[in-house]
Amino acid sequence: MPLGRIALAPMEGVVDFHVRKVLTEIGGIDFCVTEFMRVTTQLQPRKIFYKLCPELKTAAETAYQVPVHYQLLGNNPELLAEHALRAADLGAKVVDLNFGCPAKTVNKHKGGAVLLQTPHEIFNIVQAVAQALEDSPARLTAKMRLGYEDKSLVFENLAAIQEAGATELVVHARTKVEGYKPPAHWQWLARIREKATIPIIANGEIWSPEDYQRCRDVSGCTDVMIGRGLLADPFLAQRIRLNILDQPSIADLAAVLHYYLSMIAPDVPEIFVLARGKQWSNMMRKHSIEACDLFDQTKRCTSAVEIMNLLEKTAQQPRYFQDLFAYQP
Repeated sequence: MPLGRIALAPMEGVVDFHVRKVLTEIGGIDFCVTEFMRVTTQLQPRKIFYKLCPELKTAAETAYQVPVHYQLLGNNPELLAEHALRAADLGAKVVDLNFGCPAKTVNKHKGGAVLLQTPHEIFNIVQAVAQALEDSPARLTAKMRLGYEDKSLVFENLAAIQEAGATELVVHARTKVEGYKPPAHWQWLARIREKATIPIIANGEIWSPEDYQRCRDVSGCTDVMIGRGLLADPFLAQRIRLNILDQPSIADLAAVLHYYLSMIAPDVPEIFVLARGKQWSNMMRKHSIEACDLFDQTKRCTSAVEIMNLLEKTAQQPRYFQDLFAYQP
């Protein structure tokens, strides 16, 4: 199977504008999806759309010409349609609907994965948004899980999404109740593909080039979406594309973190810089024992200056991927 597209997943509270910039600069990513805009009451002003997705001002692409899809979450078909049309008017080329978020707060307000219990509501939402976008240049996609409590409605939800007008579907290969606990049920994606009339993108539990290949072999999906795996190893997409089995060094990871924090530091409080540095280094712990050591060091930092100095010093150690990411603290 030829290499397909690799997408960066829309991780709420994590994958913001700056993270998208860093990861697409490293390369290997074909498109990104924004964190979701929660649609609840009135139509949001333009400034909110731009805040969530500054790339709307640059042809809906990152600084490295990687497309960014605009994601919406909610349960009101008419309001979602209004927001989708505004996103398209502001430059979004792809609008994505979130039926996969497992967060309790979101589900409590009838958004995200909880809608997988009512396929008819999903149909109504997708149909309303698809019709709203008919005369715009934007196309509609969606993301879902295998189900809420179980997988009994997976094919009904697939049918609702594709028959209502979505052009593509990302499926996270677990239910809401299963959350992020291994394993991801890639074999279910193969069953979904058999009944699908639109492209299916595989998502869930891809941490390495070997996982990527196994996922595609089992699911039959050409394209994949990766979230936590790309935060744990920012070089993963390039390693997949270039068939590199060697993992980044602790210095490679420190350089990425330093670059990210140096970008956000001028515009946010010091405590936010410190918190984001610890958050991302914590996500990198899945990558290697060395990454665990890096997190152990960053979690003891008490100021932005301290964490920046630590990362700068660590980045001076041998780097394996400097040809892919030349930034030098």
